[in-house]
Amino acid sequence: MANKKDIPPKLADRFLLWFLRDDLAEEVRGDLREQFYTNLGRISGFQARLIYWIQVINYLRPFAIRNLNASYSNFYHYHMFQSHFKIGWRNLTKQKMYSAIKIGGLALGITACLLIALFVRNELSYDRQFPDRDRIYRLIGVYRMKAVIPKNTYFPAPMAGTLKKDFPEVEAAGRFVASELLGGGGKLVRRADKAENFYEEGIIYFDQELLNILKPRFAYGDLSQALSEPYTIAIAKGIADKYFPGEDPLGKILIVNNNEKQSYRITGVFEDFPSTSHLHQYNLLMTLTGQEFWPGEQTFWSSSNYHTYIKVQPGTDIKQLASKLTEGIVKTYWLSSWRKTGIADADELANNVSLELQPISDIHLQSAGIWDGLNHGDIRFVWLFSAIAGFILIIACINFINLSTARASNRAREIGLRKVAGSSRGNLIWQFLSESVIFSLLSFILALFLVYMLLPYFNSLSAKALIFPWKEWWLLPLIITAAVIVGILSGLYPSLYLSGFKPIKVLKGSFSQGSKSIKTRGILVIFQYTISTLMIIGTFIIYRQMNFILSKDLGFDKEQVMQIQGVNIMGNRVPAFKNELLKLSDVEYVSVSDYLPISGTHRNGDGFWKVGRQEVDNQIGGQIWPVDHDYIRTMGMTIIEGRDFDIKIASDSHAVVINQSMVKALKLNDPIDQEITDNWQSWHVIGVVKDFNFESLTETIHPLCLIIGQSSTIVLVKINTTEISKVIKQVKSVWDQFSPHAVFRYTFLDERFAMSYANVQRMGRIFTGFAILTIIIACLGLFALSAYMVEQRRKEISLRLVMGAPLKNIFGLLTSNYLFLILISLTIAIPISWYGMNKWLEDYVYRIKITWDVFVAAGLISVLIAILTISYLSIRAALSNPVNNLRSE
Repeated sequence: MANKKDIPPKLADRFLLWFLRDDLAEEVRGDLREQFYTNLGRISGFQARLIYWIQVINYLRPFAIRNLNASYSNFYHYHMFQSHFKIGWRNLTKQKMYSAIKIGGLALGITACLLIALFVRNELSYDRQFPDRDRIYRLIGVYRMKAVIPKNTYFPAPMAGTLKKDFPEVEAAGRFVASELLGGGGKLVRRADKAENFYEEGIIYFDQELLNILKPRFAYGDLSQALSEPYTIAIAKGIADKYFPGEDPLGKILIVNNNEKQSYRITGVFEDFPSTSHLHQYNLLMTLTGQEFWPGEQTFWSSSNYHTYIKVQPGTDIKQLASKLTEGIVKTYWLSSWRKTGIADADELANNVSLELQPISDIHLQSAGIWDGLNHGDIRFVWLFSAIAGFILIIACINFINLSTARASNRAREIGLRKVAGSSRGNLIWQFLSESVIFSLLSFILALFLVYMLLPYFNSLSAKALIFPWKEWWLLPLIITAAVIVGILSGLYPSLYLSGFKPIKVLKGSFSQGSKSIKTRGILVIFQYTISTLMIIGTFIIYRQMNFILSKDLGFDKEQVMQIQGVNIMGNRVPAFKNELLKLSDVEYVSVSDYLPISGTHRNGDGFWKVGRQEVDNQIGGQIWPVDHDYIRTMGMTIIEGRDFDIKIASDSHAVVINQSMVKALKLNDPIDQEITDNWQSWHVIGVVKDFNFESLTETIHPLCLIIGQSSTIVLVKINTTEISKVIKQVKSVWDQFSPHAVFRYTFLDERFAMSYANVQRMGRIFTGFAILTIIIACLGLFALSAYMVEQRRKEISLRLVMGAPLKNIFGLLTSNYLFLILISLTIAIPISWYGMNKWLEDYVYRIKITWDVFVAAGLISVLIAILTISYLSIRAALSNPVNNLRSE
């Protein structure tokens, strides 16, 4: 057998046959082999093989390579593209103003799209981190009854266990309850070995079973056992770092509300729920194991406080399961409980209640109309801002199209000459598309810079912490692809239009753009200003509605009411604290109650009857709030019948003050001294308070009872001076006397009220910002078109001036056409905006009326913006020296 060193290298042979033309392969290979064997007689095998490789590589020449024509074609296409790029760049630099408007307008549109895309992506990413999210659902109760919140997520304590026990489709069921809802937990937390308390808002009671369903990542401890024992607590990593920096927190003790008799042992530390979770505000999870808030509470079906989640078996039909839950839970457990408590209309009630299952990934955006006490977004805003992004980009592309077609005459001779020289229409189309892509790429580069500059402001505006994915590998390919797509889409019509010019007409000087092009530009201008006007009108109405809400007479006085939190840490010294505050000269009233007429505070729903009518009338759903004797005065509410609570009258401990809605619902023609009941206890009515809004203004005012009772987490202080800072210092001084180891925390009621609508206000500000951006982009396009029109009609204007035309006639000549187009856009925008904003206002029970002045104001603004945009160019043209423009004639 021949040695491998004595034969030509096989790999070199294969490489040669791969690239060499077929007609040369046999002859060249034979010559190389002959030379190889000749060399073997003179030099070593290694050297001969190396020379063979060198000779093979030496044949990598154009004449010898197969598919040479394709290579030349690629080479030709490369040079053609290079030529297109040079011509495009030359046109860009030659027409600086128009290029700047094209690039700047498109960049602003792309910037808006990128910012909105970050916002939408963030909103759509909520609750995607749970491992089995496709099988996790939240239980929702649907109530088709008057005076009851139609949908909510509050259920009895035994609901979760019953779901798992009675329904094989339910693999697991768990629950949680806000700590303050049941009067437990509180807000003040400290280490057992420290005296200083910290105010914490993220405390809830949590099931071990719910931990097993959600499976948050644990840094310390065992997820499956973390809350399985009484008086245990799982804390977030951020809380662990705050209270136990550099320590292992497992086994350490936390004291809640200074209650050392019921301390909590840390049995787990989980990674903080991400900001894109509806549970992200919760970071201390106290166990529900062994917890009973009153005797029999864990088996009682007529009190609803718990949020309930289930994990279903794979392949479960959700609609069918929801139907089974309604039949099995409502018609069995609830109906039985209602009958036992003596509710006369129990059967009718059961027929008007059903259960639904909501996917956990829908909670953030699909919870409009569901009362759950959580902060979440709104899918309608996602769709709205997505539409705005699309419209802004379309408007920016319209500017590009309008300017490209408007300046067609400037390039007509170039196109004619190139066609005469042999350029095909396809070649010209590629030329113009290449130029469009160049503009698009430059716009995207500028847009990325603007996003970098504006993102911190946008985060502040939207209350988000959005991060642009600068370091992601897919960003550059995505940006380039998007730039090419936007460039092609915006340049497609101009390229088809420009490449269609007839060379004979162009070179004879008889070229005319034609009425079709002018009509197209007019339609596009109308579209731009229709969108701009829609957004102006929308901005006006949103701000009017927000101002109406924030300034509406709510039935109570929210001004200069200080809300002191965490007072329950003082225990039985709260009355003494209240008395000390009343000694301050600038304090008018002080009240102790956790039930406030703003969203996010305590609520307690119940059913009511007029005494003696339980077996006859349907129950009336309403709220029952425990307050103290000074509550109504402190809140500035109005007694319209009867009297307020009086601390000197002992029988007031069994009295009730009801609102007008309760009087109407119970049909109490003469309410004073009548008896009402919730079927557990009865009260005699001593007064009627004027209806006040205690929920969102998207809801009607529900029936309400105020009774004397204990709820001592919040103290309300009514201040009678404008020197607020001085009063704050005085109140803090009193606080430090009673609670020296706890942080003094306070807010003002009007601020808390405004926070209830902060989300809508933020959306309004974002909407306004993008409305302004839309108008700017539209104005850029109108300015450029006006500049071109003035340039084209410069000699006509000069002739008119020489003939004695006054300035106002010249101004009217240059502006009338565009004003006509804007009036058409107003005619289109007004009915569309009226319909759309009326649909938006339907969500508010208390809302403004859309009046004609909104449309007049929006119309005047649109016209004024247009006039200001084009007036500078028009006036400058009218004031120019006509001699300079007529010299060539």
